[in-house]
Amino acid sequence: MNAFIEELKWRGLFSDMTPGTEEQLDKELTKAYIGFDPTADSLHIGSLIQIKILAHFQQHGHQPIALVGGATGMIGDPSGKSAERNLLSEETLLHYVDCLKNQLSRFLEFDGDGDNKAILVNNYDWMKNFTFLDFAKNIGKHITVNYMMAKDSVKKRFSGDSGVDGMSFTEFTYQLLQGYDYLHLYQNEGVKLQMGGSDQWGNITTGTELIRRKARGEAFALTVPLITKADGSKFGKSESGENYWLDAKKTSPYKFYQFWLNATDTDAERFIKFYTFLPKEEIEALIEEHKTAPHERKLQRKLAEEVTIWVHGNEEYEKALKASNILFGQSTAEDLVSLNEELFLQVFDGVPQKELSKSEVIGTNIIDLISEKTGFLKSKGEAKRELAGNSISINKTKVGEDYSVSENDLIDGKFLLIQKGKKNYFIVKAV
Repeated sequence: MNAFIEELKWRGLFSDMTPGTEEQLDKELTKAYIGFDPTADSLHIGSLIQIKILAHFQQHGHQPIALVGGATGMIGDPSGKSAERNLLSEETLLHYVDCLKNQLSRFLEFDGDGDNKAILVNNYDWMKNFTFLDFAKNIGKHITVNYMMAKDSVKKRFSGDSGVDGMSFTEFTYQLLQGYDYLHLYQNEGVKLQMGGSDQWGNITTGTELIRRKARGEAFALTVPLITKADGSKFGKSESGENYWLDAKKTSPYKFYQFWLNATDTDAERFIKFYTFLPKEEIEALIEEHKTAPHERKLQRKLAEEVTIWVHGNEEYEKALKASNILFGQSTAEDLVSLNEELFLQVFDGVPQKELSKSEVIGTNIIDLISEKTGFLKSKGEAKRELAGNSISINKTKVGEDYSVSENDLIDGKFLLIQKGKKNYFIVKAV
């Protein structure tokens, strides 16, 4: 078996391929591309598999091409969509394209003298001067409407299964435009393979068919499974439905790290194969080690470490790890005080807060602070009992009745973390 295909299969990242794909990969250095439509100013973790496939492809000696859909993004891919997308303005789209170019350049090797250095292309560059009449005459006549109607992405919309009656001509033409991308790259860049998610099979094979009919050439298709959680729920979104983005400004490295850390045991076993570059032997050993002591969550911690470093770098991983340790009690008061405001509030997201003036906080006796001033405890009597029972901590340090707050206790100069027991937190913001 071809080494690249074998890698995908043992990782669970293989869905389907056209006949002859393996033979093509064995025969010569092959160029392959995956398309990324610019629907936002950042990719999210749903795109990580596609990026990783290109990275594996490059590691196996072949040449990856990342295509940013500056043209197709104006229409929107109907595959897997139950309704028409809202069209973006050209200005917004061009901004998104630039953002995606910058992100993709972090994950693939674009520099160097090797024959397999990555290439980044934008299909707007070859679409912008292509008139509708030229497209209809030179491309449209080679693919029949019957052929296009047979694709799942189209059939589902016309059958009523999606809850939407049909699709616009604009979206109907998407598979032809994607097919033309493949033809253009085949003729101008020597690309012989297009890869993508299993929902892209129809669009990709339209491209191989167009190459066969128009260029009398042979091209290939390979798809990977769409990733879901073990329970069948959608992967990559929070419970509230928000995306986990690759841009640190949209999803913090801490929150990103926590996403992977919170994977179930079953998902962690799958995800560590999908989303890391660890070799087979190391992953199998980790899984076996995890089974002997699942409560230690070694598999989740290694998964979170590898993916966070890959996306955000080692420095941001170290910060995320430090913040995570603070939340779960494996840290010092000094670690807590060293947090900046942004990271502190991320770690203790959802914890009740009370805003007081600094004069009401600095020098205040702990009994008054945790009862009357903040309402954290109901009365001074309760405060005294909890303090006597050694249950109260300030910034993760146990305190007694004689404690009073000093300026040095304030995290980032303004926050104080009060804690009763292991999980009952309260934040005082001194302004």
